[in-house]
Amino acid sequence: MGQLKGLIFDIQGFAVHDGPGTRTLVFLSGCPLRCAWCANPEGIRNRQNLLFAAGQCKAVQNNCRRCIESCSRGAISLDPDSGLPQIERSLCEECTTFECAAACNYEALRKSGRYYTVAELMEVLQRDRNFWGSDGGVTFSGGEPLAQSAFLQEALSECKRLVIHTAIETSAYANRDLFLRTMRDVDFAFIDIKHMDSSQHKLKTGVGNERILGNLEALAASGWPGRLILRSPVIPEFNDSEENARAVIAFMKQNGFFEINLLPFHRLGTSKWEQLGKTYPYGHMESGKKEDLSALQQIYLDAGIVCYVDTDVVYKLHRIDRGSF
Repeated sequence: MGQLKGLIFDIQGFAVHDGPGTRTLVFLSGCPLRCAWCANPEGIRNRQNLLFAAGQCKAVQNNCRRCIESCSRGAISLDPDSGLPQIERSLCEECTTFECAAACNYEALRKSGRYYTVAELMEVLQRDRNFWGSDGGVTFSGGEPLAQSAFLQEALSECKRLVIHTAIETSAYANRDLFLRTMRDVDFAFIDIKHMDSSQHKLKTGVGNERILGNLEALAASGWPGRLILRSPVIPEFNDSEENARAVIAFMKQNGFFEINLLPFHRLGTSKWEQLGKTYPYGHMESGKKEDLSALQQIYLDAGIVCYVDTDVVYKLHRIDRGSF
């Protein structure tokens, strides 16, 4: 293994909803999409970001000014109304040192992410594998893991060498050759279909869906032996219509796909948007419930598609084909 490094903004152990068994979930920074409902906005850019959790700041309680004093760019000042630090984000764009986060004793200010070599990541996975059980492994998520393709491919290759089960959560928005080459070392995949109409897809994600659908078609034709479950985050007034569901069903049947996971909309990323100094576009919308998707689920079931809602995915199958159901 070389010294290539990848930016990872989170590693979660004991994950049970991101592939078979108990897993280690690795979040890679960088994403070519700009989904308006994104739950991990700190992972959109392939760079470290400054997060500010106002609720943990002690500027008012004990007159702390450490972040203001440490910032070499003069980007932090005191808000005269709240008494809390206010950050001029434009002055932070080129910062790589994050002196303010290092100076904060209360983790009100922190930088997102850490750079890992593949060897360092493997140390984490080898430690965690004692808790996976026979079905577990590692799941690469993001952001978009394919955005750091060289690091991802090296990590997947090493996982194969160490006989670690590999899974990926991806938008499949990548160069086709790169996508297919990466998938060779993936055992299990969740791939998002956000909308079947390209113009609508672009409206809420910033990109059209042609590359995504084309990569899915290519994967189906490649003979890839892994298990694929399509995923659709169901966003009210965007992709929750019967018309879109029937378009997804037609695409799935054309390509031999027969499993999909519908995810209710949630607002779990709201605080992260705030910590980045941004306004969450879906802050006005209430989180959805599993039962809200019953009618949509029934459309898929009536069409002969295996449709899971939220976390009700069946991972342990005897055979990965229609005969399993």
